[in-house]
Formats: sequence, C-alpha cells, structure tokens
Amino acid sequence: MPAITIVFAIVSALVVFAMAGAVVGREAHRLDAVAPRVIYDIDQAVEFVADAMPANTQARLTLAELRELLLAHLAWMDERKLLPLDVTDRVQDISTPVVVDEDTLAAHLLAQAAKRGVQILDDVDVVHVADAHLAYFAAIGAVGPKADTI
Repeated sequence: MPAITIVFAIVSALVVFAMAGAVVGREAHRLDAVAPRVIYDIDQAVEFVADAMPANTQARLTLAELRELLLAHLAWMDERKLLPLDVTDRVQDISTPVVVDEDTLAAHLLAQAAKRGVQILDDVDVVHVADAHLAYFAAIGAVGPKADTI
C-alpha cells in the first residue's frame, strides 16, 4: 500500500509540473507578442529629468517650470499621434518607424515656454530638458533605438 501511495505522489507531482510548465510557456509566448506595459509617471519624469540635466540648467529651472516643459513635450507628442491609446496587451504592429527630430522639439518647447509662463534664461536649457526627457522615455522602455543618419 505505501508503494502505491509513493508512485501516486510522484505521478501527481509530474502532472502538476507538466501543467505548470505548459501554462508558463503559453504566457511567456503571449507576453512576447504584446507591447510592454510602459507607465509614464509625470512626477517620476520630473525627478528623472531634473537629475539628468546639467547643474547650470538645474539652477535656472524650477521643478514647476520643468513640469510645464514636460507637459508641453507630451502635448507636442500627442499632436503628432505619438501617444497611442489602448496599448495595453496590444500586439506590436509598428510598420513605419517614427522619428522625433530633436531640433523641432526644442523649437516647440521654446515657443511653449513663453505661453506657459516658463522663463528660459538660456536656450540650451530646453535642449537639455528634451534630451533628458527622451532619456526618461528610453529608460521606461517607451522608445526604440535612435534612427540611422540619412
């Protein structure tokens, strides 16, 4: 009788292990096909960008001004349909690469700074903000690699 119990326990363990392996394999395959879950947190972005900027730029911009510039950047991206809706568990279907021109972005941020009440003392500050914000997007997995120079 105890031998049958031991054999039953071993067979049960093998069946449970096979079922668990099948479920884990299926989920790994499913998750590989969908876009990763990227969560943009404005507070985290402000902190990341503030830490990534040079000290001179940090000294010239307050966190509130930096937040306004990041919101202007997000609005710029939304105007260009770069902030897609409903991306959770969506199969990756990017057929055309999207290229963000940093010069155009910096010019837009300069124009928006005045509208949003952000005083820019040195134009290079918006370049540092844009670069650091793009670095934040890369850090959270929201952007792909840099495009090759044409």
